[in-house]
Amino acid sequence: MTKEETKEVKEKKTEAREIPAIESGNIVRVHQKITQGDKTRTQIFEGIVIAKRGKTKPDKTITVRKVSDGGYGVERIFPLESPNVLKIEVIKTPKTRRSKLYFLRTQPRKLKELKDK
Repeated sequence: MTKEETKEVKEKKTEAREIPAIESGNIVRVHQKITQGDKTRTQIFEGIVIAKRGKTKPDKTITVRKVSDGGYGVERIFPLESPNVLKIEVIKTPKTRRSKLYFLRTQPRKLKELKDK
């Protein structure tokens, strides 16, 4: 394969995936492909987007935070263009005034105060 053919293949892969408009404060459900040995499965991670980074398309990432059953906060960083991220669903879009919601790490009760648009 030449360089031009590989570029075309990469463009087709990125065009096929549809990424919704994601902003900080959105509550999202991320479907991720997990490989364990020779088996693959889909794992769903649901939480609030506390940060969005990257200006160009291959560098874009989102940081999603959720509070698990034991009361522990769990954060994961998802590259938007990764082949392991199968789908991203936006569940709720509350109104926020900041682009980085790092204060939710120390003040989780503020999450309840976020209102819908």
